[in-house]
Amino acid sequence: MFEFNVHGTQGAARAGTLTLPHGEVHTPAFMPVGTHAVVRGLSAADVRRTGAQIILGNTYHLHLRPGEEVVGIMGGLHRFTTWTGPMLTDSGGFQVFSLQGLRSIAEHGVEFQSHIDGTMRTLTPERAIDIQWRLGADVAMAFDHVVPGQSTAELACEGMERTLRWLDRCKARHEELAGQRAGYPLAGGSGAAALQQTLWPIVQGGIHDELRMRSLEGTLQRGPWTGIAIGGLSVGEPKPVMHGILEQLEPALPAEIPRYLMGVGFPADLLEGIARGVDLFDCVAATRNGRHGTAWLPNGRINVRGAGLKGSTEPLDPTCDCETCTTYPRGYLRHLFMVEDMLGLRLVSIHNIRFLVRLGEQARAHILNGTFDGWSRQWLGRHYARED
Repeated sequence: MFEFNVHGTQGAARAGTLTLPHGEVHTPAFMPVGTHAVVRGLSAADVRRTGAQIILGNTYHLHLRPGEEVVGIMGGLHRFTTWTGPMLTDSGGFQVFSLQGLRSIAEHGVEFQSHIDGTMRTLTPERAIDIQWRLGADVAMAFDHVVPGQSTAELACEGMERTLRWLDRCKARHEELAGQRAGYPLAGGSGAAALQQTLWPIVQGGIHDELRMRSLEGTLQRGPWTGIAIGGLSVGEPKPVMHGILEQLEPALPAEIPRYLMGVGFPADLLEGIARGVDLFDCVAATRNGRHGTAWLPNGRINVRGAGLKGSTEPLDPTCDCETCTTYPRGYLRHLFMVEDMLGLRLVSIHNIRFLVRLGEQARAHILNGTFDGWSRQWLGRHYARED
């Protein structure tokens, strides 16, 4: 049920198929983020039409609202959201450690203050696994200690070693739950559905090469795993540093399992990651930019509110096959933003997600036909030339 097959490579770039209980994911692939069990402003049908194959939910936010018990009683995230494809849940580690001044860290776990109502909560490795089991996604992530992007070697080492110790506890709890064949009542019926879920670890170590390798070695010793994530990047470090870490890790990563680069999802970052052997990505940037009126195009970004779009009958992106670009002219999209209608936010978000999904599809096709290196260099060359 949890399998990964590589169908083609070019350099470090890979084209594969990840098989999960709720379907297949053809990689490389972008995962839209449904933090609160919803990709902001979009229905499950909207997301399906973008071509997205797998979406992400967040343990921290869903624990606070509506609570994992509510989701479980309603049959798990798939029934709760009506998304029938594969799902992955982040453990909440990044969100908890981002609560500066509102949390305290100990070996047992993290005590934090809810940003919603101020109540004190505790998240431990075991609790993070319990919550994710109740949510019922195909893939659960281990609870990790995330450090700021430019952390010293001492602080990064502390977080990396604690992540490994917590991984032991996550794995033990996940195996215990799987051994019990625990399920949850199906919505509208009786009985329980046996849950099939896998656990993926997270490599940490900040921007320090030696710590990253130690983290990877320690993680692999605790395997085998059906997938592995690289966390703690794209959090303030320079892009060349992230690229260097990926290049260092790639030869040591198991070829037979998917690699997931967490929280990375701007267009150029996708291609740079794919070129360095990454299979899966997630990021909120697609919908966040869309809600603020920024659309991604092959020749750069465009501000949908811009005066130059007034009265334009051209599609947003003539090369795109999404609902937005095949239906609505630029002038109408600008009008929606100027009158502050929520349809505009939805339509540009749909386009941005489709843009990243298509980028993954295009990369896969070029990997399989042996043209990825030249195509990606040209694409990135145009992108960086525009940014200069």
